[in-house]
Amino acid sequence: MAEATTQARAPTIFDRVVAATPGTPRLEMCIQCGTCGGSCPSGADMDHTPRALFAMIKAGMETQVLSSNTPWYCVSCYYCTVRCPQEVHVTDLMYTLKRFSIQEKYYQDSSSADAPPFSQTFIHYVENYGRSFELGLATWYHLKYHPLDMPKIMPMATGLLRKGRIDITPKKIKGMDNLKAILAKAKELEGEI
Repeated sequence: MAEATTQARAPTIFDRVVAATPGTPRLEMCIQCGTCGGSCPSGADMDHTPRALFAMIKAGMETQVLSSNTPWYCVSCYYCTVRCPQEVHVTDLMYTLKRFSIQEKYYQDSSSADAPPFSQTFIHYVENYGRSFELGLATWYHLKYHPLDMPKIMPMATGLLRKGRIDITPKKIKGMDNLKAILAKAKELEGEI
């Protein structure tokens, strides 16, 4: 008598990403419309659009996904998430991919070695001022990684300064103590402390 056996399959990267993303990320709902990539202010610097990355996750391309610079260029503005017609939690998925990339040491093999330091500098500003400081971040990034490109961005930076669209010095938000308490709790929940 043949005995039916079932074997549980190993979780795919799709399964792991969905399980590790808070809430209901709705990754399976992506219809590949490209709204996320078209909305992203950092899209030009990403080696894959979020849409392409999601297709790669569904195809099981774990190494390529976790080596991608795309999550590292996500500036967490949530514009993609707000505009997604399928309500995919794009930004939250990018955070999950960053965590996986760090945990599994793929970020060291990233095609863009400057992405982790860029992200760390961004986080430094958020942790100390409650917001990004675009002029400081852009200046640091270009001086460290692309000093010869500085003259190319100077006209844009000057225009933004003149129109009051960026600040010359970082400014703290109100309620910094509350934000620091929230960040400390988040780190505690993530097991970083």
